[in-house]
Amino acid sequence: MRIVSLLPSATEILFALGFDREIVGVSHECDFPPKARTKPVVIHSRMPHDASPAEIDALVREYVHRGESLYAVDAGVLETLAPDLIVTQDLCHVCAASPDDLATALTRFDRRPEVLCLNPQDLGDVWRDILWVGEETCHGPQAEALLEKIGVRLGVLEQQIDSSKERPRVAFLEWLQPFYVGGHWAPEMIQRAGGEDLFGRARTPSFRITTEHVREAAPEILLIAPCGYSAEQARDEYRSMSFPEEWNTIPAVRNGRVYALEANSYFSRPGPRLITGIEALAKLFQPAVEVSREAESAVLPIAAAATRSASA
Repeated sequence: MRIVSLLPSATEILFALGFDREIVGVSHECDFPPKARTKPVVIHSRMPHDASPAEIDALVREYVHRGESLYAVDAGVLETLAPDLIVTQDLCHVCAASPDDLATALTRFDRRPEVLCLNPQDLGDVWRDILWVGEETCHGPQAEALLEKIGVRLGVLEQQIDSSKERPRVAFLEWLQPFYVGGHWAPEMIQRAGGEDLFGRARTPSFRITTEHVREAAPEILLIAPCGYSAEQARDEYRSMSFPEEWNTIPAVRNGRVYALEANSYFSRPGPRLITGIEALAKLFQPAVEVSREAESAVLPIAAAATRSASA
């Protein structure tokens, strides 16, 4: 079987199921595992490489308003690769080429490949997608084994979380300029880790809020996790921003509980590594919880001195 993956989470799933050689093409954002970078790229971004976060937000809204994707399929490369299966998604056109773009590219094929379109809305959907990919690729037992490992890790984590402790009140920001709160699976991740998400709701898309909304909600923990960012990138962008003086009255800011997350690896992508993100949050919420070094490294504290007043 020759497989092309048009989104990073599907690429991670496929590699986890053992399809090292069968994957013949990926998207430009497929970077895990490292071997994914060696595969031919079949889509490219329409976004300027030097666009600022605010410009990216404006362009995203413009493309979405027009019903277009931010990414274009390279029909010539795709045809040359002659895949038997293409895995894509219809959840977020910010993340991958839209089904319409793919359908246009497939008009060049005499024998059209099978297309598997994922659309996860919550953690349950993510786990089911792993099984679905396994079934469609005749790797059902491997998918079940992977999901069993994830289940074991969740069970070990739940046994460690002290349910008698008060849940910290959390704000999860998946974009900073402007603010967007995390949706879909992010609120569930926070809940399973022992926290209370003040804004997001499971199976609900992210939505825009203001600094005033955050101040009024008074989160005890503020998570900075721009979609697709590393923890260092998230930290640096937060530090570069100016906030009103009232921002410093937020309990999370006042008490130095603002953290950058490794969103690109453990929070943004609906794939197997979301379990590591849940573990990372649990360690943050309840430090006595024991997790892997990988999970611990997914959280980066942001020094209180990084917050600057807009009037400064």
